[in-house]
Amino acid sequence: MKSLAVLFSALVAASALAGCSSYRPTPAAFHEVLDQPYRLGAGDRIRVTVFEQEGLTNTYSVDQSGYISFPLVGAVPARGHTAQQLEAEIAAKLRQGYLRDPDVSIEMDRYRPIFVMGEVGAAGQYSYVPGLTVQKSIAIAGGFSARANQESADITRDINGKVMTGRVRTSDPLMPGDTVYVRERLF
Repeated sequence: MKSLAVLFSALVAASALAGCSSYRPTPAAFHEVLDQPYRLGAGDRIRVTVFEQEGLTNTYSVDQSGYISFPLVGAVPARGHTAQQLEAEIAAKLRQGYLRDPDVSIEMDRYRPIFVMGEVGAAGQYSYVPGLTVQKSIAIAGGFSARANQESADITRDINGKVMTGRVRTSDPLMPGDTVYVRERLF
């Protein structure tokens, strides 16, 4: 009987250690990117205003290739650019024989969606809004399931073209395009 209790406690300890072996601390770049200007990506929709040019002012979506299709100048690379960089790029292209001194302004119309998976009520794709945290995204996805680990979640994020995953607290902020995975608790 005593050996059975020892065997059981050894199995519990081994499974707890096995669960910890997949843990990776959050990379430093994970939180540093939160303080940098937002970079556009596929699925974002922007509102481009070219002052005194109503025919060019419109909303444009960043396609899967990372471009927007802009009148007169064609495809303009947008993925990885900030709004200010894209304003300068469009203005430079319009200066090449189309407009003398274009005044271009860009604002976000709709951010790319986030995804919430794992131990939540309704896993799926959801709209991103500024100020969204892990906890708020879980609430949008129907809350925690009965088996959910409510202390932390895994976030997968594209940082400068490199996909990274890290474990964060539920109070951490999200970025457009993030994937939230809520793990099952051990006990």
